[in-house]
Amino acid sequence: MHSGVAVSAPASASAIAGGGARSEAAAASRRPGGIRLCGLRGEALARGSLRISHAPAAARRVAAPRAAAAAPQNGAVAGGGFDYDLVIIGAGVGGHGAALHAVEEGLKTAIIEGDVVGGTCVNRGCVPSKALLAVSGRMRELHDEHHLKSMGLQVSSPGYDRQAVADHANNLASKIRSNLTNSMKAIGVDILTGFGTIVGKQKVRYGKVGFPDKEITAKNIIIATGSVPFVPKGIEIDGKTVFTSDHALKLESVPDWIAIVGSGYIGLEFSDVYTALGSEVTFVEALDQLMPGFDPEIAKLAQRVLINTRKIDYHTGVFASKITPAKDGKPVLIELIDAKTKEHRETLEVDAALIATGRAPFTNGLGLENINVVTQRGFIPVDERMQVTDADGNVVPNLFCIGDANGKLMLAHAASAQGISVIEQISGRDHILNHLSIPAACFTHPEISMVGLTEPQAREKADKEGFEVSVVKTSFKANTKALAENEGDGIAKLIYRPDTGEILGVHILGLHAADLIHEASNAMALGTRLQDIKLAVHAHPTLSEVLDELFKAAKLQPKEGQERKPKHPPQLLLKVLSFITSVLSSKQ
Repeated sequence: MHSGVAVSAPASASAIAGGGARSEAAAASRRPGGIRLCGLRGEALARGSLRISHAPAAARRVAAPRAAAAAPQNGAVAGGGFDYDLVIIGAGVGGHGAALHAVEEGLKTAIIEGDVVGGTCVNRGCVPSKALLAVSGRMRELHDEHHLKSMGLQVSSPGYDRQAVADHANNLASKIRSNLTNSMKAIGVDILTGFGTIVGKQKVRYGKVGFPDKEITAKNIIIATGSVPFVPKGIEIDGKTVFTSDHALKLESVPDWIAIVGSGYIGLEFSDVYTALGSEVTFVEALDQLMPGFDPEIAKLAQRVLINTRKIDYHTGVFASKITPAKDGKPVLIELIDAKTKEHRETLEVDAALIATGRAPFTNGLGLENINVVTQRGFIPVDERMQVTDADGNVVPNLFCIGDANGKLMLAHAASAQGISVIEQISGRDHILNHLSIPAACFTHPEISMVGLTEPQAREKADKEGFEVSVVKTSFKANTKALAENEGDGIAKLIYRPDTGEILGVHILGLHAADLIHEASNAMALGTRLQDIKLAVHAHPTLSEVLDELFKAAKLQPKEGQERKPKHPPQLLLKVLSFITSVLSSKQ
């Protein structure tokens, strides 16, 4: 979000550089102009020389001193007397992304995993849930008789096989897990089985029950242990009638009536699945409004589309103080208390309860006490470069933490981006990731996506820093492709600075919103201003024109002395001049 001037060789870069960069020629080919831009996995061409104005908002990235000698290619012995250049604890999406980029940079790499490769996202999160949501999307289409009839289609009695749906989700997770495992093995990453513990500076011990532990050394260590479902006190989990998302993804049953505690991403997506498969849903939300993490205007519209039109009711401003699983023929009991007064409100009786109250970092047993690191609510403290800081606030050399374990942004792709950022630093190129340029999505039908600030956040920032905020919106009802699909329900919202053209946030509700958001997030990552993106060309007719219209609708303030003057006099002035000329001619 800042303009600036790139300078060379910050001290922090030299402190962490060293563990195996490729040759200078190879590095130069990957750093056009001496600068690499963050926020994207691929490469972006930088224009001009090293010193440029208006550096990309996604990162402050500069050339750092290269290692004295290039590290050996993959498969060679690690330098400095270490077993590895890099050891990663945790083989989820973040650890996997870091491992692949590390090998690309010539680092001898090992990854330790005590469970299964892929972590939460692949095995118990975003991957299997998308399989279930794909089914719910098809079911909604097949049951929407009015929608189908308007397109000339007729479908009778659509149904589903619960076990086949569950198998679809499980098979997808297995396939992606295998792909991740094979991708690391193919490039020589050592996959070590067991639970990793830091036993000292640059030392890790790992092992599993019944087998002797092994100890290895590494130039650099990355902690990427992820998170687990958070279950508040008073809630008894039995995995059958009261369960977390980990259990829900197995789809062992489709209850007639299910309560979902929490209306964030996880709760919303599961409400989409369960209602499509025939369940009635009741939301229990502690805050005064549903979807509290979303932009308020988007949340209001989403409630109208995703909740009010479905078999969903809700209780807001209440805590589920106690939840008892179903047993002995009795239903699940949920005791609700007022979130403010803590007085008892009522007791719900339902068939099942899904606990979707967020996630907690999985950081116990890592041996952090051995290096004087104290967690904060379970999260490992890190600085802006993902370097772990100790109890005294000092950086722990050669130790990093990425993903859910540090709590900066609990998204799988954010963990991967952080991992790649760390490898850049290890390879001698300073890199700071701008988390505001990282998009998020909720895969309901229709989808919700966002990047950057909400409108209240932007206005609060503007009040503090003294600038103006403007907002424009476009509707999917004006988009040809959306109308062809009979999917006109949707809106895109742009929050920006009219004085500079800086994009502060973009929020979308509508068909394929999760795909559309990347044009906005990439623009923010690359520091692209609205003055330039307004000129971009979009294929017609496509959904991408929703963003095209959104950007073009932004009204920018011309800079002082640079007001645009019309190339041709206004028509009214031409008519006046013509009239005057004719009058003068007649008098002559």
